[in-house]
Amino acid sequence: MALFNGVDMGGAAKGVAIGIGVAIVAPVVITSLFGASRPLARAGIKAGLIFYEKSRETFAEVAEIVEDLVAEAQAEVTEEHLGHAGADGAVDDAGPVVESSAQRSANDGVSS
Repeated sequence: MALFNGVDMGGAAKGVAIGIGVAIVAPVVITSLFGASRPLARAGIKAGLIFYEKSRETFAEVAEIVEDLVAEAQAEVTEEHLGHAGADGAVDDAGPVVESSAQRSANDGVSS
């Protein structure tokens, strides 16, 4: 450079020159990259939203299936606990007696 012929451009001067060049060029480069990447970013966000909605639907279906399985298992445990099958396959209804709250309050007033 004819302007800096007698001046030794040390590390600091080169750094300043590079910084100024980057500051001038960066807005043009960033604007052009942002313009090209905007449709890509929008497509990525759109795909993410679609994935999120499908995942919510899938998890809701799985939760419903698990709830059904738990309810069926609880019903089977209750059935096995309350009605034991006899040797001939008949159900033995001699399980524990459960009083309703109305029966309990009626029995509270009666002394044995």
